[in-house]
Amino acid sequence: MGKILLDGSKMTSKLVAHKYIKEVMNFPSYYGENSDALWDILTTINVPTSIILINEAILKENLGEYGKLLTEVFQDSSCENNNIHFTIDSII
Repeated sequence: MGKILLDGSKMTSKLVAHKYIKEVMNFPSYYGENSDALWDILTTINVPTSIILINEAILKENLGEYGKLLTEVFQDSSCENNNIHFTIDSII
């Protein structure tokens, strides 16, 4: 997968967030578009992948607790799967 840039400002609802993540990360069509499915697919990535989240504050502003949950799924999956390196960046 390589390097992936996720822009939190583009995630304006749960539905939009998962569709955006699916598109940017090139997930398969069977991706379930929920936090459990996100965890499942992130923990099975088998190539080194760097995921950078920008505009985290906007993500949390748009989605509240669910925005926080998404960030935690990325962080926790990077601890579980050594192929994932997840960072939050305020400046590109």
